[in-house]
Amino acid sequence: MLKHILICTDLDRTLLPNGRQPESPGARAYFTRLVSRPEVTLAYVSGRHRELVEDAIREYELPLPDWVIGDVGTTIYQVSSGDWQRWQEWEQDIAGDWRGLTAIDLRPLFSDLPSLRLQEESKQNRYKLSYYLPVHADIDALQREMSRRLNALKVAASLIHSVDEAASTGLLDVLPACATKLHAVQFLMQHRGFDYANTVFAGDSGNDLPVFASAIQSVLVANADRDIIEQAITQARQQETMAAFYLAKGGFLGMNGNYSAGILEGVAHYLPDIQHWMEEDYGQ
Repeated sequence: MLKHILICTDLDRTLLPNGRQPESPGARAYFTRLVSRPEVTLAYVSGRHRELVEDAIREYELPLPDWVIGDVGTTIYQVSSGDWQRWQEWEQDIAGDWRGLTAIDLRPLFSDLPSLRLQEESKQNRYKLSYYLPVHADIDALQREMSRRLNALKVAASLIHSVDEAASTGLLDVLPACATKLHAVQFLMQHRGFDYANTVFAGDSGNDLPVFASAIQSVLVANADRDIIEQAITQARQQETMAAFYLAKGGFLGMNGNYSAGILEGVAHYLPDIQHWMEEDYGQ
């Protein structure tokens, strides 16, 4: 029986039922009871900054996590009794990719690209430069041009594209190359004594794809968009990590596999020894 479990989950449209599909009644309550067990460490892994994570916790009555990987992987907080401590070691780890530059220094590099519109200052930070763009923009061409300019400065960066369905807008984040959700989860695992056998990640969007294609046990919730499902499967096959990728189908405990129901289904798939915890809750 595993005595030390790390559950990492994206928020919007993964744990939060703010997509188009319905949420299974009671699923979030079952999730809360699972992560409240002393054996479980809970990490939220989100594109949201701290204030928006706190808003989500209040609005959706979510359990308080032990860790928050925020700002698409550029910040990590340890949370204890409501006290949020920023993990400086993580920021030191990612800083080298930008060779002493910050997000403000990089803004002029893209100021002439008409598809890009800077997001609000609250959504920017030292190592995160974030833009809005039209949903139907030529993202491949745009990313090629941005990468060309970054490479000319010898700046190692990743360009993370996703879509905000609710606002019908595209999102594009310029981050240090190693400031991905994947590296952040791996950093947390390595520094807190977790391994591939006792870690499960759940997500639904484009910025979760590197995790889905990795050796980390991951679950893609059933409400994910078809193109994300196809990309996740393709990338996992290319990386030969399909054994660590699970697509929620619904049916576990009679639930539909969307949002938190999909997270629970994935945890049960990877960690069958603890499935009885959820079954006992379901029977109550």
